[in-house]
Amino acid sequence: MPDVPITIATNNYDRVRGIRDGSVKVEGCDVSFFPMYPEEVFFRTFRYKEFDVPELSFSSYLRTVADGTSEYVGIPAFLSRIFRHSGIYVREGAGITKPEDLVGKRIGLPEYQITAVVWIRGMLQHEYGVLPTQINWFSGGQEEAGRDERTPLAPIPGLSLTPIPHDKTLVGMLRDGELDALFTARPPSSFLAHEPHIQRLFKDIRGTEQAYWSKTQLFPIMHLVGLRKSLHEKHPWLATSIYKAFCEAKALAMRDLHDVNALITTLPWLDEEALATERLMGKDFWRYGVKENTNELEALTQYSFEQGLTSRKVQISELFAPSLYEVSKV
Repeated sequence: MPDVPITIATNNYDRVRGIRDGSVKVEGCDVSFFPMYPEEVFFRTFRYKEFDVPELSFSSYLRTVADGTSEYVGIPAFLSRIFRHSGIYVREGAGITKPEDLVGKRIGLPEYQITAVVWIRGMLQHEYGVLPTQINWFSGGQEEAGRDERTPLAPIPGLSLTPIPHDKTLVGMLRDGELDALFTARPPSSFLAHEPHIQRLFKDIRGTEQAYWSKTQLFPIMHLVGLRKSLHEKHPWLATSIYKAFCEAKALAMRDLHDVNALITTLPWLDEEALATERLMGKDFWRYGVKENTNELEALTQYSFEQGLTSRKVQISELFAPSLYEVSKV
């Protein structure tokens, strides 16, 4: 039987390098790999369905599953994970020194539905008692004017959400005092330029996020891998082949973290950083798999429902290819 041609599109992560360079094979497949930034993958996937196996925004994927319109089935290879306390930026003089001070403030975000902000709002609600309905939200382009929600949002009861003018940016509005804070996955250019008006809410990012992990055991998941449903229906074995390849590629990346013979990453204490992370979070701290991530999956589906992004709480059993809820062990 000839190999099935598939297109894979993800960011240029170390944990996908093996698939990208061909050292890790996807069994039974002839792979064309397209490395690109996640925002482009998401846009081209959700608008035009261009790729067979794309990296997906978990929040947007949940919304399509909830309303029955998803054209992809999930693969539990979680390519992007990051603690998001670092994604809260505040304006100097806005009177925001602690999370509770965000109540009643004007907060910008690129899109209400992006996964990073879903996790931030969930953390604020469940750790600090700050509800999304207690904030005045403004959505739009962070650095470039004209950004809209990638999938349309129905009005959410009790929520104040206003698109900013199409000739303005969130960075500019924060600088000009039209916003009090900014929630975002990508550091604002003004912060990177050390402009004096902008700072992070949490000063000790590492300590704050480590304490959050120790308390909640949540390592937030941002993105998963999707498989086109029509391909999954035609080739039921394909989901397992893809998952195995992503697991193998990740294992190679994890091994490289401890290679002190010739550092593969431009960071002098890479091995010690990896060891410190393992001491805190366990050896397999970047876990793939459904059972291995039940806490995070339950939290994200709950946050999405609480925040009005889904009309119901999506069940974990709806998210992934059936063959991946139990995988063989050697």
